[in-house]
Amino acid sequence: MTTPGTDDAVRSGPPVTERRLHPVTPLRRAWAPVAVLIGWALHDPDGAQRQLTRLTTTTLLTALGVLIPAAALYGFLSWWFTHFAVTETELRIRTGLLFRRTAHIRLERIQAVDVTQPLLARVAGVAKLRLDVIGADKKDELAFLGESEARALRAELLARAAGFAPETAREVGEAPSRRLVNVPPRVLAVSLLLTGATWGTLIAALVVPLVLWLFTHNLWTVLATAVPLIGAAGASSVGRFVTEYDWTVAESPDGLRIDRGLLDRAHETVPPGRVQTVRIVEPLLWRRRGWVRVELDVAGSSNSVLLPVAPREVAVSVVTRVLPGVTVPVPASMSPSPRRAARCVPVWWRGYGLTVTDAVFAARHGLLRHTLALVPHAKVQSVRLTQGPWMRLWKVADVHVDNGAGKAVTARLRDAQEAAELLRAQAERSRTGRKGALPDRWMA
Repeated sequence: MTTPGTDDAVRSGPPVTERRLHPVTPLRRAWAPVAVLIGWALHDPDGAQRQLTRLTTTTLLTALGVLIPAAALYGFLSWWFTHFAVTETELRIRTGLLFRRTAHIRLERIQAVDVTQPLLARVAGVAKLRLDVIGADKKDELAFLGESEARALRAELLARAAGFAPETAREVGEAPSRRLVNVPPRVLAVSLLLTGATWGTLIAALVVPLVLWLFTHNLWTVLATAVPLIGAAGASSVGRFVTEYDWTVAESPDGLRIDRGLLDRAHETVPPGRVQTVRIVEPLLWRRRGWVRVELDVAGSSNSVLLPVAPREVAVSVVTRVLPGVTVPVPASMSPSPRRAARCVPVWWRGYGLTVTDAVFAARHGLLRHTLALVPHAKVQSVRLTQGPWMRLWKVADVHVDNGAGKAVTARLRDAQEAAELLRAQAERSRTGRKGALPDRWMA
C-alpha cells in the first residue's frame, strides 16, 4: 500500500542505493507551469483574450523570458529531488520540492507492473513504469526511465515480489514468454466498422449539430455540441484503433502479457490469480464472423480488456489460461428465465440465462449484444437477492454476485424458489472455493 512517510522512515533499515529518473524527465515536468496557464485560458477564454490584448510586445517577450527559465528550473529541481530505491521489502519513491513525500510500496502488494511509452518517449528512448498496488486508488509511476532500465527494474520488482532473494533478483531477468494470439490490423478495423457504437456516435456527430443550427442559428451552441460529439466519435473508432493496434497476448510465468499501441506503446500484465470476472462480449454484427471481445475485472488494476476481437475458439482458449480448469459454457446450454419473466421485462427476458458449475458462476444477458460473465467461486465476496413488488407478484427474483473489484454479475429474473436456493448454495460454494484457491503470488 502506498502511504506517506518521513525521512526517518527512509533512513531506517539497511542502507540502500537511491537512483534518479532519466535526465530527460525535467523536460516533461517543465510543462507544469505552462499547463496551468493553458488550463486558465481554456477555463476563461474571454478573460485570457482581454489580457493578451492589453500586453505590448515588450511585455509579452519579457513574460516569456521569465516563464521559460522558471519552467525549466521547476522541471530540473523536481527531477533533482526525486529518488527511488528498491529495498529488501519495498520500493521507496521520494518526491517533493517544498513538501516532501515518501511512498512505501510493499513488494508483496504489487499486482501489476506495466511499461508504457508515449510517442515522444519512444523517440527519446525512455519509458514510464506504472505499478498497480493492492489498496491504492491510483497507480504509482516512475516517469521516465531509460527503456532498458525500465524493463530491468520491472523484472527485478516481479522477481522480488515472487520471493527471490535480493542478491539474485536482478540476475533472474524477465521471465520468458510464448505468444498466444496477435490481432491483425485489418481484423481490428473491420470489427470497429461492425460495432454499433462507432456508427451511433458518428451519426450523432453529424445530425445533432445540424438540427441545432436549424433551430438556433447560433454558431457557438453548435460548436459547443459538435466538438464533444466529434471527439466521442473519434474515440470510439480511430482512438480505439490507435490504442488497440497490434494487440498481442503472450503467456509467461508472471501472467498474461499484453503489448499494444500504434503511437503510444504499452506493455501490460494481467496479474495471475487476481482476475475477478471475465466477460465474453459478442456484438450483433460480429456473429456471422464468429468474433468476440474479452473483458476483465481485475481488483485494483486498470486492465479491462484481454482481447479486443478474436474468433470465439481462440478467445475461449485464452480465457482458460486466465481461469485454469474452467470450461466456458455455450450460451444455448444455459438455463433460461421462466416464461412468466416476460411480465416483468417483455422480449428482453429471452436474453437472460444462468449456469453454475463447480468452478464458476456464469450469467448471460442481451439479445442484440450477447454478454457472458464468468465469476470464479473463490472470487465472490458477497451474494444478494433482490425482488421488487412486481417481481414478487410473478415469483421471480434477481441474484447478484459481487466480486473483489467492486463489480457485480447478476442472474436476472430467476424463479423465486430457485433464487433462494441459489443464494444459499452460492455462499457455500464461495466459502469452499476460497479455501482451495491458488495463492495470489507472482510466478506461484
